[in-house]
Amino acid sequence: MLRYREGDASAFTRLYARHKGPLYRYLLRQCGQPATAEELFQDVWLKLIAARTGYTVQARFMTWLYRIAHNRLIDYYRASNRGLPVSYAGDCPEWVDVPAPLEEQPEHQDDRRRQAERLLVLLAELPEAQREAVLLKEEAGLSLEEIAQVTGTGRETVKSRLRYALARLRRGLGGAL
Repeated sequence: MLRYREGDASAFTRLYARHKGPLYRYLLRQCGQPATAEELFQDVWLKLIAARTGYTVQARFMTWLYRIAHNRLIDYYRASNRGLPVSYAGDCPEWVDVPAPLEEQPEHQDDRRRQAERLLVLLAELPEAQREAVLLKEEAGLSLEEIAQVTGTGRETVKSRLRYALARLRRGLGGAL
């Protein structure tokens, strides 16, 4: 981003190529509508371009990028008929241990495909704030601290949202997560 700020257009091309997939999936899974996700996706990149000359390093680039995306989602929710989701307010209770995922086994590929499809459905059913925490962790690879910066919440709030979301996902998958 620093190279792009200084006028290197090819640096933007590299940033876009590196982050377009995870960013789009994050937005799509948050709003659930491809057309809306595409619009939000374009808005995020336009905001990044507009902020280019004033960019200063205060966190990892991904943290900054996903903060822009988070803020754009909040604006979208506020402007929609639904309003801002309740799940963005307050902590989510429940603290559970989450086991590591099982390794891929060829004889279970059909089961894994069905589980993946079920996981996407369950993910879409999570409250927005919990879904966002999971997507920022899994799609963007952000740490708890970075997710807290992106969402403007505390680290413990992020941790609670992740634990609560993963517990719901695990229950929905019959303990397979």
